[in-house]
Amino acid sequence: MAAIAAPQHRSSKTESYVDNKRKEDIRHANIVAARAVANAVRTSLGPKGMDKMISTSNDEVIITNDGATILNKMQVLQPAAKMLVELSKSQDSAAGDGTTTVVVIAGALLEQCLLLLSHGIHPTVISDSLHKASVKAVDVLTAMAVPVELSDRDSLIKSASTSLNSKVVSQYSTLLAPLAVDAVLSVVDPEKPDMVDLRDIKIVKKLGGTVDDTELVKGLVFDKKVSHAAGGPTRMENAKIAVIQFQISPPKTDIEQSIVVSDYSQMDRILKEERSYILGMIKKIKATGCNVLLIQKSILRDAVTDLSLHYLAKAKILVIKDVERDEIEFITKTLNCLPIANIEHFRAEKLGYADLVEEVSLGDGKIVKISGIKDMGKTTTVLVRGSNQLVIDEAERSLHDALCVVRCLVAKRFLIAGGGAPEIELSRQLGAWAKVLHGMEGYCVRAFAEALEVIPYTLAENAGLNPIAIVTELRNRHAQGEINTGINVRKGQITNILEENVVQPLLVSTSAITLATECVRMILKIDDIVTVR
Repeated sequence: MAAIAAPQHRSSKTESYVDNKRKEDIRHANIVAARAVANAVRTSLGPKGMDKMISTSNDEVIITNDGATILNKMQVLQPAAKMLVELSKSQDSAAGDGTTTVVVIAGALLEQCLLLLSHGIHPTVISDSLHKASVKAVDVLTAMAVPVELSDRDSLIKSASTSLNSKVVSQYSTLLAPLAVDAVLSVVDPEKPDMVDLRDIKIVKKLGGTVDDTELVKGLVFDKKVSHAAGGPTRMENAKIAVIQFQISPPKTDIEQSIVVSDYSQMDRILKEERSYILGMIKKIKATGCNVLLIQKSILRDAVTDLSLHYLAKAKILVIKDVERDEIEFITKTLNCLPIANIEHFRAEKLGYADLVEEVSLGDGKIVKISGIKDMGKTTTVLVRGSNQLVIDEAERSLHDALCVVRCLVAKRFLIAGGGAPEIELSRQLGAWAKVLHGMEGYCVRAFAEALEVIPYTLAENAGLNPIAIVTELRNRHAQGEINTGINVRKGQITNILEENVVQPLLVSTSAITLATECVRMILKIDDIVTVR
């Protein structure tokens, strides 16, 4: 008995069988799912890219070309495909533009990884080589870049309009690009010259007119009417503006309770008290010389009542009510004043000063404009107009991308060519570098180089050109040393892209490549999915 058992025991030591099939299947499934997401946005890359119409569950329709927006609204269930959605979000926050590019590059890299895995190369080897290649790629891009100064307004406008060219509102890029540049330059803080906070640029959307009517406003714009309840003023020169966070209305009890008044004389007393309470507040406000009130929306009770509006109108004070809580910081920064939280703290030094506060009719509604602000903070407002809500929303997203591009240039002052030129150049240089490397690394780097060709290929394909002929010709030109040659989509041929003014910030390309590589490496390292209920 013992003699028969012994050989079995020995064989289990020498030949251990491990089931790798499942791991390969999971990895394969992850890659296929993530590629499906990448292919969904591939057609919207570039100036001739198509737009996506997204119909959300609550019957809202969005038309957009912005990769981050498309993926954000897609309900992706597969965990690995969700990583691509996160990828475009992180590109959106890092650079602001290139959200479609980053997903397309990740998809192409995954495709190459499938090929390498099928040749039996270990995922960790692929992952490390991709990392090396991406570091090298960033160096190559930096070597290609052209430095730019912030005083060189033309270059900034060129890069902003390149970003706008792939959007729905591309025909307005001559208007929106300079507007984005001026907006960012006006909020750059001289003490921190390489930091731009886009929260200092407020975008106000107003229906009516066309995108042509979009303007940059030096001052403040409210998408609200002045409260007309009691015939108060709607225009005020030499305004002294107070931003208040308290309510001008009779106080309520702290707990929900009802007070029963049985006697008429008591009711009169209550009304009299209310009136004198409100009048006392308004006298204090008037005493400081304040003539414009911005009143924050209140949760607890009405911020203003009809009675208080009546007295404010008598005191010739212009009232704008229901100012959102999250706008208060922007308003006080712009007006250079302090928000007042209690009537006892109402003093003249907390007021902001402006030449003119007036109500302007725009389209079918009205807006309030505050102009000529004294000691205005470093903020600016963009008033976006459009014929319908879809156009306005898309104009806002496109403008945000353009602002981000200018912000990238402020942070890292280098430009590179667009139109697929940097990708082909990278592909060529990494291909040459791969020949020097030994073993598996060379294979993986060559695969990385081939994957980068997807950008010019897709650009040509979306423009209806012959992608294979175009990409081959591009490779040929780059091999002859014409670094800045790219696809000119408008003419449908290959030209020097820098002369055509198609430029983009260095930061957009470098962050796209590093983020895409990072994401692909993460997907490669996953060999099992465990669902926890």
